[in-house]
Amino acid sequence: MWISTAQKFAKIAMNNQSQQSARVILAIIGIALFVGIGAGLFWLATTSGQSVGVLLTFAAGLSMIFLPCTLPLVFVIVPLTLGKSPAKGFTMALLFGLGISITLAIYGVVVSQLGGYFGLDNFTRYMFLFAGTIAILFGWSELRFIRFSPPEFAGASPSWLQKRGDYAKALGMGVLLGNAGVGCPNPAFYVILTYIAGLGSVGVGAGLGFVHGLGRAVPILAIVILALLGMNATKWVASRKANIDKIMGWSLVVAGAFILTYGLWGMRWWEDSIFHVSWNQFVLNIAPALAETPNHPIAAGAFDGPTWIGWLTWIGVILLSIAWNWLKKKRASATSVIVSLLLVILGLLSFAGVIETKHGHGVETDHAHPPGVEVEHEHTNE
Repeated sequence: MWISTAQKFAKIAMNNQSQQSARVILAIIGIALFVGIGAGLFWLATTSGQSVGVLLTFAAGLSMIFLPCTLPLVFVIVPLTLGKSPAKGFTMALLFGLGISITLAIYGVVVSQLGGYFGLDNFTRYMFLFAGTIAILFGWSELRFIRFSPPEFAGASPSWLQKRGDYAKALGMGVLLGNAGVGCPNPAFYVILTYIAGLGSVGVGAGLGFVHGLGRAVPILAIVILALLGMNATKWVASRKANIDKIMGWSLVVAGAFILTYGLWGMRWWEDSIFHVSWNQFVLNIAPALAETPNHPIAAGAFDGPTWIGWLTWIGVILLSIAWNWLKKKRASATSVIVSLLLVILGLLSFAGVIETKHGHGVETDHAHPPGVEVEHEHTNE
C-alpha cells in the first residue's frame, strides 16, 4: 500500500515537473514570437520599396491580425486550447495555423490561374458559402444544438488525426476560418495577389500563399501561448468548461455567419460600414502599410442586394441561434435578451442607412498605395 501510494506521488511529481518544463519552453517560444512579430511589423511599416518575396509575404501575414476581418479568429482558437496541457494546446494552435496556411495556399493557386483579385470572385464565393455553413454547424454542435462531425473531413485527414478529435478539430477550424481576412487585404497582401496573378505560377502561388498563412498564424499562436501560460489550466477550466464551450460555440456562429454572408451578398455590407472604415482609418493613420488597402476591389456575392440585407442576414443567423438556445433551455438569460435587442437595433440602423459610410471602403487618404510597398504592376481582370 505504501509503495503504491509512493508511486502515485512520484508520478504526480514527474507530471508536474514535465508540465513546468513545457511551460518554460512555451514561455521562451512566446518571447521569441513576440520579438519576431514586432520586428516584422516594424520592418513592414518603415521600409520603403520592398519587392514581393518571402519576407514581405510573411510580414504582410503578421500585419493581418490588426484587420477587423482577422482578429476574431483569436476568440475561436483560444477557447479551443484552454484546459489542455501546454504541449497539447500548443500543438492544436500549430494545427490551426497550418489549416490557415493550407487555405491561403489554395487561394494562391487559384489567383495564379484565374488572374487578379476579381478572378477570385467565383472561387471565394463558394468557399465563403461552404466555410461559413460548416463553421455555423460546428458552432451549433459546440452549443449542443445538434450533433455534427463532417465525415468528409474525418475521412480525408491523416489516421493519427482521426484518432485525436481535438487535433482534427483545430486543423479543420483553421482550414475553414482561413477564409476570414481574404476580403480585407492590406496593401502588401493586395500587391502579393497582383504579383502572383501576373506570374501565373502554381508553385509560386501556393508557396507564397502558404507563407502568408504562416504569417497570419504567428500572432494567433503567440496569443494562445499567453492564454496557456496565464492560468492553471486544469483547475481553471474544470470549473468553467461549459462556459468555454459556449464562448467557442458562439464565436463560431458569429464568425460563420459573417463568412456565410460574405458568400451570399459579397463584402460591401461590411466594407462600407462605419465599424470597418473607422477601425481601418485608425490603423491607416498610425501605420499606412499595415492598414487595409483603400479602394481595393470588393468581391461580389452569389446574389445582388442592398447593403442592409447583408447586415440583416448576419444578424438573422445570430438571432436564430439565440432563439434556438432559448427553446433548448426554456428560458432567456438577461445577457441574451440585451444582445438580441442590440442586434435588432443594429439591424434597424442598417436598414435606415445610418451605419453605411459616405466614402465606403475608400477611406479618406492621399495614398493610392500607402508607402512602404512597391507596386510592380497593377491590373484587374474584368
